Amino acid sequence: MSKSLSILYISSEVEPFAKTGGLADVAGAFPQLIREFGHDIRILLPKYGFVGERKFNIYDVIRLRDIPVPVGKKTELASIKSSFIANQRIKVQVYFFDLPKFFNRDGIYYAPDSKKDYPDNDERFIAFCRGALETLKRLGWKPDIIHCNDWQTGLIPAYLKTIYKDDPFFNKIRSVFTIHNLAYQGIFPKSSYVKTGLPKELFNEDSGIATGDSINFMKSGIQFADIITTVSKRYAEEISTSDEFGCGLNNLLKKRRKNLYGILNGVDYSVWDPSVDELIPQQYTSKTIQEKKENKRALLQAFKLPPDDDTPIIGIISRLVDQKGFDLIEEIADDLVNLELKLVILGTGERRYQTFLSALSLKYPDKVGVKLTYDNTLAHLIEAGSDMFLMPSRYEPCGLNQIYSMRYGTIPIVRATGGLDDTVIDIDSKNSKGTGFKFEKYDSNALLKAIERALNFYQDEKAWSKTVINAMEQDFSWKQSAKEYITLYKKILKK
Repeated sequence: MSKSLSILYISSEVEPFAKTGGLADVAGAFPQLIREFGHDIRILLPKYGFVGERKFNIYDVIRLRDIPVPVGKKTELASIKSSFIANQRIKVQVYFFDLPKFFNRDGIYYAPDSKKDYPDNDERFIAFCRGALETLKRLGWKPDIIHCNDWQTGLIPAYLKTIYKDDPFFNKIRSVFTIHNLAYQGIFPKSSYVKTGLPKELFNEDSGIATGDSINFMKSGIQFADIITTVSKRYAEEISTSDEFGCGLNNLLKKRRKNLYGILNGVDYSVWDPSVDELIPQQYTSKTIQEKKENKRALLQAFKLPPDDDTPIIGIISRLVDQKGFDLIEEIADDLVNLELKLVILGTGERRYQTFLSALSLKYPDKVGVKLTYDNTLAHLIEAGSDMFLMPSRYEPCGLNQIYSMRYGTIPIVRATGGLDDTVIDIDSKNSKGTGFKFEKYDSNALLKAIERALNFYQDEKAWSKTVINAMEQDFSWKQSAKEYITLYKKILKK
């Protein structure tokens, strides 16, 4: 048997403790698969004020109290609390970085009432990155790999290659940095750089972590990590070759292309599978697909739409922002709603789109249902009760909802970008094993044609049933992705 690895997995959000999007789902599920393969993986995330200690059985670790963490000219004192993520087979230890001054708040990145970013986010995540390394020393646990996720952890690879380079404890520890969404980079003014404690010479654009006259946390992770990964093969190609997708970092990513890997995110089928989903009214499988209609009826009722077994429902669960294609939807809204369909939408985001969708539901009360919130139970019902799921994204690093949708027999309609292109097989006359409908050009007419193509295909009951079964039988579990990561971990340890 090969040697067991030890990995510290660091993320700013982890399901079920703290979540704003797909990163939390990944951070909650991926470590469990690595643990099942026999490796010692532990999770570190901030202890936010809304994370209930009693609810999650979080306890103090006495020997990990009052850990000094330098932030600029000040030294903050942090402590570590602990809990577990557990399923029927394994437990993964979770460490909570407890620094109330920075994290005892009701939001992760912004205040829930104002929706504005916390003004001290630079200091908050400088403390988290520096504190992660100081915690390891106090803990006395030396992992082989520190696996960082997105800009909030981007300073850690730079710290390992500079401030901690000559510390024997960190000798031979390697870093992996995963880009979940390159558009969010953690860019702060030059004044924030002094607070990091990093050497002055790193504040440059060519070989350092500056973007113009600002510090860029994402760039730090890309520049200094031993291995960079992102969440689909197509997205890895897009961000390293395209100005549009590279968000100003494509030249650096191209430079590091030999160390950049696209590994598709997996999903947790113990949570997202209609045969075991306890959040939906009627469980079903590909062999009992007729029972899906009970969820369709419940979905219409939840959105106060008239009962209708025959008209197809298109579901959307999304942040309401340009990236997710809502500008395209807005352009064709009346044409779309005049088609033979019903539309249900769940999400929050830009005021512009919230206003637009609210007005659309008032204009077409029998055809459009909108909930401007995030509700996990309702998200499961949309997956189970819809006939199709719409994701017309401008870009999509991986996407999870199109994968969830396929398992629920809800056929995705997507733009062929990033992980959407990697996971959905287009349905056409030449392909009998398609799982969804794709369109290439980011254009509202192309989107409308894809939806019309799906609606026409829906009329062929036999062909539609075959497609539903094809979709439900796809396997995007974490098992294959976890194996690819283990191979990468072992590869960088040989360097």
